[in-house]
Amino acid sequence: MKLVRWFVLLAYLALAAAPLAWMALSSLKRRDDTIAPHAKFLPASSAVDDSASPWFEATLAAYRDLGAVHAGAQESFLGHLGSSVVIGLLSTVASVALGTCCAYGFSRFRVPGAKDWLFFVLSTRFLPPLAVVVPVLIMYRALDLQGTHLGLIVLYTVFNLSLAVWLMKGFLDEIPRAFEEAALVDGYSRGQAFLRVVLPEARTGMAVTAVFCLISAWNEYGFAMTLNSSGAVTVPAYFAGLQGNIEGMPWPQIAAGALVFVAPITVFTVLVRKSLLRGMTFGTIKQ
Repeated sequence: MKLVRWFVLLAYLALAAAPLAWMALSSLKRRDDTIAPHAKFLPASSAVDDSASPWFEATLAAYRDLGAVHAGAQESFLGHLGSSVVIGLLSTVASVALGTCCAYGFSRFRVPGAKDWLFFVLSTRFLPPLAVVVPVLIMYRALDLQGTHLGLIVLYTVFNLSLAVWLMKGFLDEIPRAFEEAALVDGYSRGQAFLRVVLPEARTGMAVTAVFCLISAWNEYGFAMTLNSSGAVTVPAYFAGLQGNIEGMPWPQIAAGALVFVAPITVFTVLVRKSLLRGMTFGTIKQ
């Protein structure tokens, strides 16, 4: 039985890793090898001069070219990656911070019509974001926020706030009120009890919320294309802009850039994996 379990897990791992493995191979190829009619999947120091051969010449030129500016782009991939990092991190921090404070209010205080308010907050997730792109675009033009980092940071924070509130509300409800009552008896203010007692206990929930908010902001495409056609363009919009390249799509650079783009999310998820796993099961076991 254990052998069957390992076989299923390894088979699933191979299937899930296949796209990443193919991107890794493509990032080591020349452009001619990526568009060859016959698949080339065996790297070598020098390629065999045969279009039907599975061998290709391995090169790191695609990674070196990530700092170059391609036709149809305003700056290099690394410049757009910097925009994605700034927008993704700041919007995630803002969403988690505001969502935690708002969820604490719903969790600990009597709010008239709390259930209706929470449903209203959740209902904002039902609306497709692109359904409001026209009024958002008009508003951003009036405020001169199009093409700026601040514009997307504010927008992603607003759209992720409802998710952060609902996730953190569930986590905060599982933290016993007795912890705060004991802190208040010891002379802590409500704010001190929140900062020194509640937040340390809620860090697993905050890690889970941060992962979902960061992934949402990191991969968002529609608003990034509509609001930032120039200026603070993120990586998804940068990739889309390469379609008009008169030299053809630089597939090796795109594969290399996609791997580099995925790396920060992977690293962040690995760093918070313990909190993530604990947060997923938080409250399922009653003491």
